[in-house]
Amino acid sequence: MQPDTRAAYKYWPGQESIITDPLKRVQRLRWTAFALGAMAFVLAFFHRLAPGAIAGELQRSFSTSSASLGLLAATYFYIYFAMQVPSGILADTLGPRKLFTAGAWVAGAGSVLFGLAPDFGLALLGRFLVGLGVSVAFISVLKLNAAWFPERRFATMTGLLMLIGNMGGLLSAVPLAWVAEHGAWRSAFVAAGALSVLLGVFTWLFLRDNPRQLGLPSMQQLEGKPEYPPAQENWRVALRTVLANPRTWPGFLMQLGMAGAYLSWGGLWAIPYLHEVHGMERQLAAWHVSFMILGLALCSLAVGALSDRIGRRTPLMRTLGFVFVLCWLPWIWGGQLPLVVSLGLFALTGASFSAITLVWSCAKEVNPPAYSGMSTSVVNTGGFLGPALLQPLVGLALDLASSGAMHTLGDWRLGLGVLFAFALLGWLSTLVITETCCRNIYQAPA
Repeated sequence: MQPDTRAAYKYWPGQESIITDPLKRVQRLRWTAFALGAMAFVLAFFHRLAPGAIAGELQRSFSTSSASLGLLAATYFYIYFAMQVPSGILADTLGPRKLFTAGAWVAGAGSVLFGLAPDFGLALLGRFLVGLGVSVAFISVLKLNAAWFPERRFATMTGLLMLIGNMGGLLSAVPLAWVAEHGAWRSAFVAAGALSVLLGVFTWLFLRDNPRQLGLPSMQQLEGKPEYPPAQENWRVALRTVLANPRTWPGFLMQLGMAGAYLSWGGLWAIPYLHEVHGMERQLAAWHVSFMILGLALCSLAVGALSDRIGRRTPLMRTLGFVFVLCWLPWIWGGQLPLVVSLGLFALTGASFSAITLVWSCAKEVNPPAYSGMSTSVVNTGGFLGPALLQPLVGLALDLASSGAMHTLGDWRLGLGVLFAFALLGWLSTLVITETCCRNIYQAPA
């Protein structure tokens, strides 16, 4: 029985004569859901990569060593990592709307605290709260995409999400470096906190978890397909099902290796490396990170759309992943490069990292459809365990290798060698990821 679509008009009285086609109604409302979720992801990316642009200010403000600076940056990733499976559980049970609202308010409070923190301890707490608040964003957006968009467009929408989210990463590079040079980095985080609180208000007022909450047909009904049954078991059964599936784990390891290396590099260590080894001023070094982020943003959309078009996942993941591994070798070598080459190399690093865009599609397509939140969250856990381990580990390696305040190329080679090893692990994992041909292939064990 089709749901009564008249219920969808209770928020817009008198408009029944304008839009009476349920499909058109869903097509209009899906972009509201996507836009609100994408804005939360923009803020998440801003906070994720921001410490790299203000590393010097953080060390001076809180009198930290390289290892302590790594700890401060990685605190975001510790809680983000820990919250991925709970986020999947909550996305599958409570729904994205409640998660987004609460998360935006917690992240807002944390950002304000971080901006005003007088000491290292309160800065850690603020960074922790930011990570806690934004940790629910990405999985919730994937859950919304699965509910509001056709399955054949899932990778395309994930790529678009990565494109928009990386705009937050761009804000945390050159613009934040410029703000820091004018002594206003704390104000930037207070402003980001206020924006996050406002986003929470709009989310609660305008976001809905799926078309059914507005009395509209589901995407499966609109496409004439059998509707996926809702999850009947409790979350423990769902978690066991996803964890027991061997096809889940290659995606987890790909995230652990490739995302761990990328986020540790772009989110903290790239700018100090370029300054100490290549003598770049902070603005120029920040431009390199911006090129990397822009490369990821543009290619994420292209990779997702191309994958959906050709009906394959793994060829793109393996090819791009191999290029990503090669991109680390010039920095470990440490020789001077022409400016156009170094900028291009950072752009290529980001572009090749876009292979990660398809890992969530693969996770969703090898697990039960009802557990899309759970499956994507388990795989996503690897992407934040990686930088949680690597950011302080690289800092510790620098402290152990260094005999002074400035690090030499030899010191950096030790830290970069760790990042290269994880990048290699991520690429090797793509070789055993199951090809899904852009459809759900899960079959329950006999």
